[in-house]
Amino acid sequence: MKIVVTGVKGQLGYDVVRELKSRGYQDVIGIDIEDLDITNQYAVIDFFKANNPNIIIHCAAYTSVDRAEDNKELCMNVNVNGTKYLVEQAKKYDSKFIFISTDYVFDGEKELSYEVNDQPNPQSVYGESKYLGELETLKYDKHFIVRISWVFGKNGSNFVKTMLKLGKEKEFLNVVNDQFGSPTYTYDLSRLLVDLIKTNKYGIYHGTNEGTCSWYEFTKEIFTLANIAIPVYPIFTSDYPTKAKRPKNSVMSKSSLDENRFKRLPCWKDALKRYLQEIEVI
Repeated sequence: MKIVVTGVKGQLGYDVVRELKSRGYQDVIGIDIEDLDITNQYAVIDFFKANNPNIIIHCAAYTSVDRAEDNKELCMNVNVNGTKYLVEQAKKYDSKFIFISTDYVFDGEKELSYEVNDQPNPQSVYGESKYLGELETLKYDKHFIVRISWVFGKNGSNFVKTMLKLGKEKEFLNVVNDQFGSPTYTYDLSRLLVDLIKTNKYGIYHGTNEGTCSWYEFTKEIFTLANIAIPVYPIFTSDYPTKAKRPKNSVMSKSSLDENRFKRLPCWKDALKRYLQEIEVI
């Protein structure tokens, strides 16, 4: 069983490789841009020819949400063309394929949680690129599409690390309190991805930790656990304009996990505590 994980230097790819190896998978190939340029179709063809993988867990992506607004061609090339080339070869070699998508495929205007079959309506270049990546993935039967949100992990930068840094540098912080989602620990998410590849239960899943909060509430919990005493004030999205539009509601239903008898991820507060312990903050 040969498994290829793209984006191994990122938060999720790093933890997926760790999880695979901890479960006894020995033939695991973690790759990043210097190993394979997924936007080079011929390089992808050669890579598959040389390695003949059984499973592809595609974690690599262009994820700079605001920069994507000014770098649309690059974002689309990585997230759409790169995915397309991988899917084409996965189909040729009959490899299972996991595509990591995002809450940004939705417009965020729904009051209830998003179901897997709700119609995407991305409001940003990044969101559009990931939706188009989903469409490329859907062209192949042996696919898993896993939408995630508000990710934090040991390897790489994320919101938690940024807040910990700012909490030591600033006298106070203003944080958006009208965008809601589910913070997601890559350690927990990686366990779900490995559970998925052991099955043939293909389809679309939402892989986020349980529970919801706003960015403000998330920040307050980070500081409480890390014992950082700094005033945090709630603000509106309109008070903090960004180049790319963020979904107001990023909460996604786990019904497809339940229907296929996959274990839900733990509560985000529990995940955050374990993460802060992992990075030795608490």
